Order: sequence, then C-alpha cells, then structure tokens
Amino acid sequence: MIKIEHFPQYLFDQYNNFRKEVPSMTKSHRFIDNLIYFLFPFKIDKKCTLPLIDLNLAQLQLDFKDLLTPLEPILEESIHELSNKFFSAVPDIYDSLIKDAQLFVDFDPAARSRESVILYYPGFYAISVYRLSHRLYTLSIPYLPRMICEYAHSKTGIDIHPGAVIGDHFFIDHGTGIVIGETTIIGNNVKIYQGVTLGAASVSKNMKGKKRHPTLEDNVIVYSGSTILGGDTVIGHDTIVGGNVWLTKSVPPFSVVFHESKVTIRESKDYSDPINFVI
Repeated sequence: MIKIEHFPQYLFDQYNNFRKEVPSMTKSHRFIDNLIYFLFPFKIDKKCTLPLIDLNLAQLQLDFKDLLTPLEPILEESIHELSNKFFSAVPDIYDSLIKDAQLFVDFDPAARSRESVILYYPGFYAISVYRLSHRLYTLSIPYLPRMICEYAHSKTGIDIHPGAVIGDHFFIDHGTGIVIGETTIIGNNVKIYQGVTLGAASVSKNMKGKKRHPTLEDNVIVYSGSTILGGDTVIGHDTIVGGNVWLTKSVPPFSVVFHESKVTIRESKDYSDPINFVI
C-alpha cells in the first residue's frame, strides 16, 4: 500500500511512464463550441459582420493549430496542411447542417423554425459535432475527433462515433440514449428516435478495422428503443423499424418491422392480484 506522503513521487513516476502528448481536453471543448458559434452566431447573440467573421475565423484557425501542436510528431501531414483541409471543408459541412435543420422543421411538428432547431435541439447539436469531428477523423487526426464527440455525448446523451458515415438530411428526435457505432453507414433522409442502438453483434479486439455495425439505406425510420446489430445487417431503403425491435439480420426495402406484444386492459375492481410492487 502506498503511503500518502509517498504518493506525489509515485504519481509523478506513473505520469512519466504512460504520458503521451495529447490535445487539451478543455481547449478541444472550447474549440468545438466556438466553431459552432462561428457557424451560428445568433446562438450567443453576436452581431454578424464581415470583419468579425474574418477575425473569428482567423482565431479558430490559430486555436486549431494550437490543439494539434502536441500531436505534430505523429501526424501524417503538417499542421498547416491539416488546418487548410479542415477549414476548407467547413462551408460544405455548414450546408449539410442547414439541410439537417430543415428536415427537423419539415418532419417535427414541434419545430417552429430552423433557428429554434439550431438553438436548443440536442439532436441537432450532436449532429453538428459529429459532422465536424468526422472530417477530423477522415484526416487521420488522433484523439481529437473522439474527444469532441464524447463532449457532445456528455451534453446530449447521444453517442455518435466520428468514424460513422452519415448522409444528408439526418434527423434525431429527443435523442437520449442513441448509440451509433464506428463503422455504421447511414444514407440520406434517415430518422432515428431516442434509445436506438446501431451496434456490433459482438465485442472483440480482432474486429478492429472491420465492418461491424449496420447499414441503414435511404429514407429509413427507426423508432425508439430498437437495437440493430452487425456489420452484415442492412436495413433496406424506405423501411420503418418500430419501437423495441431487436434486429441482427438484413431487411429488404419497403419493409415494416415491428415487435408484437400483448397488452391487457381490465377494470381495476375486477383485478385481485397485487399491483403495488416494491422494486
């Protein structure tokens, strides 16, 4: 057992044993939020002028390079090249996010406007962070994509791996408890509700780098509580997956998949079994 007076030295020794240079967690969280505020300045009530946009963009680029500096020895490209590639992709990501926000408005009767979706819908925030972190992932930048996505996970309860491939017009309603695995492929115009898992059929280290999560083709709807597993599982286009469904095999296009359960309703005065359970 380590005595408390020896702990500082022990901690210092252990720190040097496993320490790797990594981006700052705090700075990465600040960076992604500032980037989203840059794209949607009305979230923080900023005046949008061209000089201010230029200034904010320049600061974001500096912050990004600062985040990558600890990783420089293991990066596949220079920090300058990675910064140029990432920020060159931001306009297209912005256009994709506008399409996502519009789908929320078109599909959700509670969504009053794109501004309301962008302001306070957790599903849209999670999608925003995913689309930005996915670009970092495709640039083979270590640590940072997952750090950013886990930040969104902690804020929204929505766990989207940055390696997943997700098409345009993506809709997440409510969102809490959604899990989308690393090798998931999702087509265009897909809608997913709370508690849905798109996962692997088994967890094994030898599956690294292999397709182990399902594919959802265009126009699929997956309702709350459903679990779809396996890299060979393909949900055909225009399919509806009902709530609380367990799927480990493919489904053809235009299917309706549902879990059938029996619900019995009777008058309480005719029910003699105990109903006050303590759990």
